[in-house]
Amino acid sequence: MSEPIRMKNNGQISIMLNADKREKVKQSTIEMPSKSLLHEQHAILKEIEAEMNALVGMDQIKKMMKEIYAWIYINKKREANGLKPGQQVLHMMFKGNPGTGKTSVARLIGKLFHKMDVLPKGHLIEAERADLVGEYIGHTAQKTRDLIKKAAGGILFVDEAYSLGRGGEKDFGKEAIDTLVKHMEDKQNEFILILAGYSREMDFFLSLNPGLQSRFPLVFDFPDYSVNELMEIGKRMLKDKEYTLTPEAESKLKDHLLYVKGKNRDTFSNGRYVRNIIEKAIRAQAMRLLTVNNLERNVLTSLISEDFVFTE
Repeated sequence: MSEPIRMKNNGQISIMLNADKREKVKQSTIEMPSKSLLHEQHAILKEIEAEMNALVGMDQIKKMMKEIYAWIYINKKREANGLKPGQQVLHMMFKGNPGTGKTSVARLIGKLFHKMDVLPKGHLIEAERADLVGEYIGHTAQKTRDLIKKAAGGILFVDEAYSLGRGGEKDFGKEAIDTLVKHMEDKQNEFILILAGYSREMDFFLSLNPGLQSRFPLVFDFPDYSVNELMEIGKRMLKDKEYTLTPEAESKLKDHLLYVKGKNRDTFSNGRYVRNIIEKAIRAQAMRLLTVNNLERNVLTSLISEDFVFTE
């Protein structure tokens, strides 16, 4: 693996797998490991990939997860051979709209890092502005330190992190940022910080403190789901709950998603929106079936067009 870290102009780095072609080495010169040995060596990667593949879409995120695995794996091999490993600063930033899978990926990253001995626990502590910002001077720093302590050995995931920079100089959100930055430096091998939020707002948040950009070497962009991907998410949810859609219900749901996604492009909540719609339809079906005498299996599992009532 050569040049595992590529530096960008803004100080952020992208971890890239080496794509350069090397001269072929004769098999008599080097003994290649067996396929079974390679599979055993990368069992952790296979496990994480299997869980990632259970998530709809996210092709670039899945590729980046593999690159992170490769970087950590090769660094450990270099260290075992007495070579200098690359510096592993693993604080991250997630950019994207709600419902695009940010929290799910954060949990998988924690699991990956735990299995690879990067983090001793790998647990996820979720937080937002109210969990970090206090009501008086000194309160914010203490609340933030307490959360960092809870996240020790794992990941501190701060959603809507841009809200910490909205209040101006006198707002206690700045104190939370300063406390997080200090502990990122002092305890960079004890926990990993992930800041998440809307792409545009996170870019503005970083512009308030240029020093923040270089402290988050890994940036994940979570794109909105396509309508077909949203339908696939919905079908997987329904399968898990043991429900099915009639053709008319499926067509009605798809048409609605096309409409609402186009109308609310900047605020659409993606998978979260689909989940809410399905849960509402299941409740509507239950109300509809209260007056039905013949409650056979196919009746209990079918959601029909009338079960989907949209307010938009």
